[in-house]
Amino acid sequence: MLDKSSKSPGSGVMDLKQPDLYINRELSHLEFTWRVLLQSEDDSIPLLERLRFLCIASTILDEFFEIRVAGFKQKVDVGSSQSGPDNLSPADVLKTIHARAKMLVKRQYQILNEVVLPRLAEHNIRAIRRSDWTEKQEAWLRKFFHDELLPILSPLGLDPAHPFPRMLNKSLNFIVSLTGKDAFGRNSGLAVVQVPRALPRIIRLPEEETGAGPYDFVFLSSIIHAYADDLFHGMSVTGCYQFRVTRNSDLFVDEEEVDDLLRAVEGELFSRHYGDTVRLEIADNCPDDLVEFLLEQFGLTRDDLYQVDGPVNLHRLIDIVDTVDRPDLKFPSFTPSRPAQLIAGVDMFESIRKGDILLHHPFESFAPVIEFVRQAASDPNVLSIKQTLYRTGADSAIVDSLVTAARGGKEVTVVIELRARFDEEANVKLANRLQEAGAHVVYGIVGYKTHAKMLLVVRREGRRLNNYVHLSTGNYHSRTARLYTDYGMFTCDKAIGEDVHSVFQQLTSLGKVVKLNRLLQSPFTLHKSLLQMIQREADNATAGKAARIIIKVNALIEPQLIQALYAASRAGVDIDLVVRGICSLRPGLIGVSDRIRVRSVIGRFLEHTRIYYFENDGTPEIYCSSADWMERNMYRRVEIAYPILDASLRKRVYKDLQHYLKDNLQAWVLNTDGSYERLGVKGRAHPFSAQQTLLETLAERS
Repeated sequence: MLDKSSKSPGSGVMDLKQPDLYINRELSHLEFTWRVLLQSEDDSIPLLERLRFLCIASTILDEFFEIRVAGFKQKVDVGSSQSGPDNLSPADVLKTIHARAKMLVKRQYQILNEVVLPRLAEHNIRAIRRSDWTEKQEAWLRKFFHDELLPILSPLGLDPAHPFPRMLNKSLNFIVSLTGKDAFGRNSGLAVVQVPRALPRIIRLPEEETGAGPYDFVFLSSIIHAYADDLFHGMSVTGCYQFRVTRNSDLFVDEEEVDDLLRAVEGELFSRHYGDTVRLEIADNCPDDLVEFLLEQFGLTRDDLYQVDGPVNLHRLIDIVDTVDRPDLKFPSFTPSRPAQLIAGVDMFESIRKGDILLHHPFESFAPVIEFVRQAASDPNVLSIKQTLYRTGADSAIVDSLVTAARGGKEVTVVIELRARFDEEANVKLANRLQEAGAHVVYGIVGYKTHAKMLLVVRREGRRLNNYVHLSTGNYHSRTARLYTDYGMFTCDKAIGEDVHSVFQQLTSLGKVVKLNRLLQSPFTLHKSLLQMIQREADNATAGKAARIIIKVNALIEPQLIQALYAASRAGVDIDLVVRGICSLRPGLIGVSDRIRVRSVIGRFLEHTRIYYFENDGTPEIYCSSADWMERNMYRRVEIAYPILDASLRKRVYKDLQHYLKDNLQAWVLNTDGSYERLGVKGRAHPFSAQQTLLETLAERS
């Protein structure tokens, strides 16, 4: 591995494609999961929020196995030697993933059992083990088992007439060993109990009937373990062990071979539950012979085995966070502010005509975006509404307004990305609902996901038709707008309006690419423009002019952009990168990236804004975007980057960036070797949190 001193300084010719200049994408992804997990050990974070971080880390790891690990296993199975910029083979990547992931899983359960659960118990929030059940609790739980679980559970004995069943992806199951003979005189052996997803994984004990505390819980798995004998009348259970299997969940739709993308996606959704197996999680006390039996059934090896000391699906523990009403153990609540020009009831169109308006969610309310669509739907002067939808949530006020507008006779066009990962089913339902209301629904361009976040309202004003636009770095989803940091901008700038109209024409009709005035768009101009702006900074630095780059994205792995940043660093450009998740660039390499600093901010809100800042010799250019710096965003998606044209808004965004570069409480610094080091230190003389500062600043402004 390359270290900080292994390259000599200088601006001579250097091969910036060397594999040791790049951090492996998958290992960087696991490092992000570690950073999220370690939030659950942070004493400065409220206790129930620490449990939430533990659950979030589990979810991230699940999706990593369902998509990324599954993809690498497929490559290994077909003998592929294809590698990324780091030149690691798929087999080498898988081997390293498993070693690192097993360490991570072990740490997860250590934190759960040794830190989080004991601390919760100190606050009378208890997960009660079977060995600690009182007589009253045992009696109530036995009745609960017989009344609520026994009628639903269907144990399956395994023999030649009852082969091993298909297991749903990530479902809770039990492998059970038995002795004795069944009703037909057959010798017992093994059985499987599959637990329906509809059943809660956490059972709250009633206080009056059990003498329990207000927040005493029992894991569903503990109840099934305790009364497994009752599932096999007349036989004896000698062992009962929970397990779950993770499957490949990436949908495959050959868009060039299907006539109806909506129907094709619907058809593939069912197969997601039964894709190829990639991981087996099982109780750590399960005997080896049963472990080997399950591995054989699923076609897995010991590398794919994860033995755990606790519930096999930690994500379901989030029910405790949602159930327990203890504000003192959660982040303080807050009310997002509204800019003065967007107070409730104001005429949105009049406000936007006065100047561009920037919202920073969740510090500022998402309600004005909902209000904008609502006013457009009811305004008789509005002729047309066009919008892209990637993720919206089950109950969307924006979709309600689009339906109202379509039923009211307005021209409503919605570009829905059916293949928004893990939201496919919701988007299919959304498409059907909008079509039934009379909206024009399209699914973008074959071979390209529509990831741009755009909303265009065409309004008749006198003898003119004016365009009103909302552009965003995040989805039109009211719930995630309270959890993710995103920028959204309202504008009626003529050039931007024309650009957005042109992009919608591309997405809904046939025609050649039109040159855009202000917007950068992938897969056409975004990547090329970014390379040019990076080169401009390098040229300015070489000429002794002001040069600086600040990039804030969720991921940075696209090789050409990384090479351009390396070259800019060698030319003398100071570069700050705020990369929440995956980063393949190695900072701090002398003569290569010694002017590049990389940090990741993990806090209360999920950092989601994408901001590109270029100093441009004292005339800064700032773009906000839906696009991360990944190959898929540059080449295989429709993305938009929009400029911040208003000088006061540029200053505001720049100041926000400075907050993230100043953060010394929630920031992690990327080292040259790919590891991360947290800056937060107790008792720091001048502690600073970007997210907390933004909360306080925007609250003061409101």
